[in-house]
Amino acid sequence: MGGTSAEREVSLSSGRGCVEALTVAGFEVIEIDAGADLPAQLAAAKPDVVFNALHGRWGEDGCVQGLLEWLRLPYTHSGVLASALAMDKSRSKEVYRAAGLPVVESVLATKAEVAAGHVLPVPYVVKPNNEGSSVGVYLVTEGSNGPPQLSAEMPEVVMVETYAPGREMTCAVMGDRALCVTEIITTGWYDYAAKYQPGGSRHVCPAEIPVEISEACREYALRAHRALGCRGLSRTDFRWDDSRGLEGLVLLETNTQPGMTATSLAPEQAAAEGISFAELCAWLVEDASCDR
Repeated sequence: MGGTSAEREVSLSSGRGCVEALTVAGFEVIEIDAGADLPAQLAAAKPDVVFNALHGRWGEDGCVQGLLEWLRLPYTHSGVLASALAMDKSRSKEVYRAAGLPVVESVLATKAEVAAGHVLPVPYVVKPNNEGSSVGVYLVTEGSNGPPQLSAEMPEVVMVETYAPGREMTCAVMGDRALCVTEIITTGWYDYAAKYQPGGSRHVCPAEIPVEISEACREYALRAHRALGCRGLSRTDFRWDDSRGLEGLVLLETNTQPGMTATSLAPEQAAAEGISFAELCAWLVEDASCDR
């Protein structure tokens, strides 16, 4: 847990929650705050299974997965390829399109191109191509004063995608099973603060939406999970324009390392289906592998 990405604090929170749940489930747990000496940390711990609660770059983009494969240590969640694909928003959209899943138009552009003029018709969103948790997201609307001036922390190449209006939905997949759908309600943009600060958002689980839309979210989430080659637990996010029915549902992205506190979205959905947080964490340990 922890690590050095922009999502370090989120990962520490997930890690603490998982430590508690795994202890309740009867496992002997060793906490590792992943640093540059991670191979030595793992060699000292001698784990039977690595529970990966890292978020962001290096932790969910295939890097730590590759290290664990090299060390032949079974680990939870997705493998190298699925992790790298899901973290790369442009590549994952190519996979979604090939699988017939509904996504919005998007392009990769340099920071200079974004600053020089509108790369796509307004409204659109600018985001890093390989970060999660809404880190570094810019929403450009009709009322914006020209194209965004991106911060120095943003990478040189970013993703620009058509803004998808509507309600925020998400659905987790546990192995070959899509869980229920959650609607996320905020007073504004579902950014980092809305996700993690107290009172920033509230969850309606299961979502109070038509059966057709709920079933579509579950089907699309499972298809995305399979198309990317995920294993263990993943969570796919959607936007739904309820004025357009099923045609208003679009897939945003898949998270191969969803938040893992007891009140995080995926554990909430598992709980709604009768699976406790300790049971979910124990299932992830039993599902761990270093062969795919």
